[in-house]
Amino acid sequence: MKLNAASIAGVGLWSLALYLGFSPLSEAVMEQIDRLLKSIASRISPEPQRLFELTALLASLLSVIPFLIVGGLCNFGVEASLGGSWPISTGILACIGGGVYELGRRDGQAAKGR
Repeated sequence: MKLNAASIAGVGLWSLALYLGFSPLSEAVMEQIDRLLKSIASRISPEPQRLFELTALLASLLSVIPFLIVGGLCNFGVEASLGGSWPISTGILACIGGGVYELGRRDGQAAKGR
């Protein structure tokens, strides 16, 4: 796999699709990272409240890393099996599917809350 614009776009699309498709998992990962960062902040600072403001931002940024790794593997698998032009096309389809799934999941949760 060459590192070019098409590969970066494919990895990004696959990562986004996985992030949307597994949104409960991404939220759980973000919460665990946030807890870890808050516990570290409370140990190193006498006033951890200032650091707590940054932990949510850092947790959201760090929670994307596992999806980038798995997205890279998906991109590599599609490129190895179907050829170089397919990872972007299938990534777009996966993003659409993940987005539709997320909309349906949220609508279902809203209907349960009524």
